[in-house]
Parts: sequence; C-alpha cells; structure tokens
Amino acid sequence: MIQRKHLLAALAATLVGGAALAADAVGAAQKQPLNLTAIGMFFIFVVATMGITYWAASRTKSTADFYTAGGGITGFQNGLAIAGDYMSAATLLGLSAMTFSKGLDGFIYAIGFFVGWPVILFLMAERLRNLGKFTFADIASYRLDQGTIRTFAAFGSLTVVCFYLIVQMVGAGQLIKLLFGLDYATAVVVVGVLMVVYVTFGGMIATTWVQIIKACLMLFGGTVLLFLSLSQFGFSLETAAQKAVEVHKDGIKIMGTGSLMADPITAVSLSLGLVFGTAGLPHIMMRFFTVPNAKEARKSVFVASGCIGYFFMVVCALGLMAIVIVGQNPEFYEGGNLGGKLIGGGNMPVMHLSKAVGGNLFLGFMSAVAFATILAVVSGLALAGASSIAHDIYARVIRKGTASESEEMRVSKLSTIALGVVAVLLGIMFEKQNIAFLVGLTFGIAASTNFPILILSMYWKGLTTRGALLGGLAGLISAVSFVVLSKAVWVVVLGNAAPIFPYEQPALFSMPLAFFFTWLFSVTDSSARSKIDKAGYDDQYVRSQTGIGAASASAH
Repeated sequence: MIQRKHLLAALAATLVGGAALAADAVGAAQKQPLNLTAIGMFFIFVVATMGITYWAASRTKSTADFYTAGGGITGFQNGLAIAGDYMSAATLLGLSAMTFSKGLDGFIYAIGFFVGWPVILFLMAERLRNLGKFTFADIASYRLDQGTIRTFAAFGSLTVVCFYLIVQMVGAGQLIKLLFGLDYATAVVVVGVLMVVYVTFGGMIATTWVQIIKACLMLFGGTVLLFLSLSQFGFSLETAAQKAVEVHKDGIKIMGTGSLMADPITAVSLSLGLVFGTAGLPHIMMRFFTVPNAKEARKSVFVASGCIGYFFMVVCALGLMAIVIVGQNPEFYEGGNLGGKLIGGGNMPVMHLSKAVGGNLFLGFMSAVAFATILAVVSGLALAGASSIAHDIYARVIRKGTASESEEMRVSKLSTIALGVVAVLLGIMFEKQNIAFLVGLTFGIAASTNFPILILSMYWKGLTTRGALLGGLAGLISAVSFVVLSKAVWVVVLGNAAPIFPYEQPALFSMPLAFFFTWLFSVTDSSARSKIDKAGYDDQYVRSQTGIGAASASAH
C-alpha cells in the first residue's frame, strides 16, 4: 500500500509541467561531479535566448505586447510554445523512469493524460481567444461584477502561480545538482535571475520564443535518442519489447496494468486534477490570447496535441529500451550492483541511456535541454502572475480602468521582479521540505477554483456573481483542506499518526463541490446584480462565437 501511494505521488510529479519530480526522488539524490559539457551547452542556450530577449525588448512597447505579444504569434508557433510547457524535464525523466520500473503503467497514464488535454482545450480554445484580452479574469468577469470576480480570479491565479513556482524552483535546484553538479542555491538563483530578465525585458514575445526553442530542442533530443536506442535493436520496437520482458524482474507483467491501477479513487482523482486543472492554469490560458484569431487558436491546439502526443510516445519507448540498455549495464548502478540503486536516483534511466548510446557529449546536451525546460515554464508562470497583479488588481480593481499603459507596464515589471525574488526565497526555503503535496494542491486548486468559473461563465447563462464567488471559494477551501488533511501533509509534513482524509488527490471531491455550490448560489440568487449577469450572456455568446469586438493583433 505504501509503495502504491509513493508511485501515485511520483506519477503526479511526473505528468505536471516543469520539474515537479524533484519532490522526493530527485531531492534524495546526491550532488554529482561537475558536468562541464552540460554547463557549456546550457550557456550557449542562455546566450541565444538573451539575444532573443534583446530583440523582443525593442518590440515590446505596449501592454498588449508585454502580456500577449500583441496577439501576433501564429497558431503553429503558439502550438510549439504550448508544447514547450508540457514537454517538461519531469515528463522526460519521470515518465521514462516509470516505464523503466513498471512498464505499461507509465504508458497508460501518459495516454490517459494526453487524451483529456485536447478535449478540454478544443472545447475552450476558440471561446478563450474571442472573449479574453490578457488574463483568465477577463473571461470570468466578462458579464459579472468586475471588482468582485477580478479580485477573486486574480487571487486564485496568484495562488496557483506561487505554489507552482515553489515546485519549479525546488525542482530546478535538485535537477541541476543532479545533472550539472552545481550547488542547489546557485541553480535556484540562476533560474530566478534568468526568469526575471526574460519577462521584464522581453515580455510574452521573449517568453514565447524561449518556449519554442526549448520545445524544438526537446523534440530533437528525444528523437535522436530514440533513433540511437532503436539502432541497438535493429530498429525494431517489437524486439526491444521482447528483450525488456526477458530481462525485467517482473517479466511479462510489465506489459499489463499493475499497482498504479490498484487504488482507483486516487487514480481517478489524480486524472481529474491533471485534465481539468490544466484548463485552469493561468499561464496556459494566456497562450490563447497571443494568436490573432480563433482559427489560429484552434491551430495551436492541433500543433500542440501532435507534438505532445509524439513526445509522450517517444519517452515511453525510451523507458522500455532503457530496461535492456541501462538495466543490464553495471556502470549505471551504485557499486556496480545490477538491480540495485541507480547512480543519481530513480529518475535517471533516460539520462544514463543518453550516455550509453551517445556518450558524454550527448549526455551533456540532454542535461542542458532538461534545465532549459524549467526556464520556459517559470517564465510563463511569472508572466501570468505579473499580469494578475498589474492588469487585474492594479489597473482594473484599484484604478478602475483609468491607469495608463505606461503605469500598467511599470507595475507589471515591478511585479515580475518581486515574483522572482519570492520564487528564489521560497525555493531556498523549501529545499529540504517534502513538496509532493504542492503538486496535487496546485492542480486541485486550478481544477476546483479556476476551471468551474471559467467553463460556466462561457457555457451557462444562469451563472451569477454570487454563485461564481461562493462556488469558487468552496472549491478553493475544500481543495486546500483535503490536501492538508491527507497523508502528504497531515502525516508526512505535520507528523500526525494517520491522515483524516484518506486519499492523496483532492480533485474528485473538491471539483464537484465547486460546481454544486456555484449552481446552488446562482439559482437561488434573486438580486438585481444577478439579472444583469444573466442578461449579459447573449452578448457574450455572440462574441464567443463570432469574435466580433474581440481584441485584434497589434501591428509590429
């Protein structure tokens, strides 16, 4: 039972964007020797992206440029950028490690997560582009009370951003300690500084191109590694699978479902959190405001789906082949003990595989790519957080729409710097902490607070300000409470004997509560405000379908 819960916690860390895998497995790893090849390749990546930031800075002249690249990103480019958020270091290392240790279980969860992703975004992408301007709160408050809903939506977005930044920063520190041989604090500070530079000077234009370059590097590196690994089996995946079954300690069992399916409630709750939480992540929603129209938004989803699906298949195949190439080579085990502990920790099979088939140079390249993925994610998070503070809270709530663009830009950049400082401090503070619970909490809040308000505001005429506020609060409070009372916090962090809430993931319970209370408080709302809220739906529906009145792309 304990092993199964650890596997489920590891799965959550695996499939979310960024470096969530650092929570336990990577955090337990020892600092490795200095990898000068990896550091050199990462330095080249940083120089290239700094050049892009310099170029982007000259084109970032307005709030539209800063938040959404002026809506001038093509659907293909945006699709690559979205894929860049998903093809993470956690996916590359963690998902391949799951396939390496458990076989088909890793593949099943990858496919399950991927299938839900385009369904949700195809349902929302076009309406997001037509209704929104810069942030999630633009859509949620379109026909509801601006002050109330914008404040709550901005608070929900900032909560998700801050929790997610902790996961990313701790992941960055532990990953770099493991792959590069650098000190933890040094890695955290480097990530924080680069994040602030990308966002402050280049805004969404620089962030987008960092994500695009990272996605291309990840696709290229994964494909080359797949090609080199398959060459060991005569380019036959069937041969690789047969040999994996022959040498794995579980034999043919790796080709069937195993322990990950033994706790269906936690598995379903995890899946709901990942799928619907994805649709509630503020830095993902912002990406749909960067394209010029709804057609390009749909194209974004198509391109991202293709890239993500391909990459997931590649990663699972790499994990399968690592069973034979890495699992039968004593060089990659501590003390040369086959079947013992892998050097660097349990999430390292794909990195050892890259060394086995491509040598130290290719290992350095893959290590640099893994670190580059973190920069892409934290830059998007910082931009989403800054937009919530400057656009929603300062410009729309405090100044009530009277702030000039220059004022809003100044607040955005100051907010980015503040978020960078907070991210570095939290990353250092949480170095020794078990942060696995933050993964479930982040996606639980996004699925239970942001997603219900977002989807109901677009599709249900009966939604009212009171219903959205109280329903969102119910989702937020229940998601946080369930995580705090679960084993991950109540037992592991707080040291109590047994958890009050028996499951690891909150979404299966907190998300229905959010929908129920949103519905209840909306249908029982007979205030004057509720009539305005409902009357505004028809106008919203026309705009969501036609794009008439939607923000257009800026000229550059």
